[in-house]
Amino acid sequence: SISRKSSIFATLPNGLRASEDEFLSIDKLIRSQRPGFSLAQPFYTDPAVYELELERIVYRNWILAGHVSELPATGDFKVVRVARESAIIVRGEDGELRAFANVCRHRGSLVCLEERGNTSRFTCPYHGWMYGLDGALLAARDMPGDFERDAHGLKRVSFDLVHGLMFVCFTDVPPGLDSCKRDLAEPMAMFDFENLKVAANRTYEIAANWKLCIENYQECYHCATAHPDYARMHTLTLNYDQRERLRIDLRERMSSCGVRDFDIDRIDTAAPPGEMGYGYSRSALFRKYQTGSRDGQPVAPLLGEFTGYDQGASDFTFGAFSFLLAYSDHVVAYVFTPQEHQRSQCEIYWLVRGDAQEGRDYDVEALTWLWDITTQADKEIIVNNSKGVHSKYYEPGPFSSMEAMERIYIDWILQELQRP
Repeated sequence: SISRKSSIFATLPNGLRASEDEFLSIDKLIRSQRPGFSLAQPFYTDPAVYELELERIVYRNWILAGHVSELPATGDFKVVRVARESAIIVRGEDGELRAFANVCRHRGSLVCLEERGNTSRFTCPYHGWMYGLDGALLAARDMPGDFERDAHGLKRVSFDLVHGLMFVCFTDVPPGLDSCKRDLAEPMAMFDFENLKVAANRTYEIAANWKLCIENYQECYHCATAHPDYARMHTLTLNYDQRERLRIDLRERMSSCGVRDFDIDRIDTAAPPGEMGYGYSRSALFRKYQTGSRDGQPVAPLLGEFTGYDQGASDFTFGAFSFLLAYSDHVVAYVFTPQEHQRSQCEIYWLVRGDAQEGRDYDVEALTWLWDITTQADKEIIVNNSKGVHSKYYEPGPFSSMEAMERIYIDWILQELQRP
């Protein structure tokens, strides 16, 4: 159970001290959670729970920050914001990518206010402290004679690459990625992830607690009701036995289309100790559809090793916040992050072959159509869910058989909240 030592109470991300009663209350809340049911109301509405989640879950886990193709040249940078933290990812003069806390070492102002761009140095807009692409402090005017410039560079943020995908983590001791890199190497090589490029990138603001957003993504119990365009293409709207029968047919088509069969399930609850959870699987589309598009027809050139359309789509899971849906001709990456207690962000990347040209090989509107309309509908669903969860009449309800992944995710949340 949650430690009651007073030293723990002083480590909340906002610097405030939580009372022992608050922590004992959360401990009791966790222990009283009914298995197989949705979370109790305070998990979504209590600010103290949110603060504990930031400390023990959000800042401790890797979050997808995009693809290496976004930062090809020296000085290219982008800013990633998660709750109260902000990181600058930049390509240095040595060609390496690094991430730094977007916090000036003088008096704490944000250093970089732009979302992305190219620069030879970062200059704090408050007092003009200047930093190099390697984070080193280059200039700080009117400082005393004993000022140690070398000790005041930008602080590093944990950063790593998984076969072309960029990840950040706001702790110095993040979960390991070795198993993920090893086990997903072949599936990701099949799509040639390292040589893809971002064809479109959109952000959706959602007025709801972050867990409601990810819970919604984890289940397709709602898909037939809420997403008619998605439902007519994807067999995940069916129950398990029906999907498995269609997967048998899919496997018979895969090899003739250059698709290899992998099934990897090391999600967070089953991840190796100290490592990030991950997973991969491929499911069938309904036979009329070759990819996720308005008419089911191709919207971009085939990826990687694919020689044809097997009428399947792959799911990749990377930790607690990042999920990918990979068709034969494009990849859709979803990243969910909390921004405030009752405000979340869903960022989507659409990836195509690196040598594909817009206007010749793909049209952005056609490429993004399905998952834009699906996410707009999900946004409304999640906000309505949040309004109901805040009602005095809300109480946890039982999960259906089609909400097994949501149940697993909730169990992991409860596990992490109890981790010291």
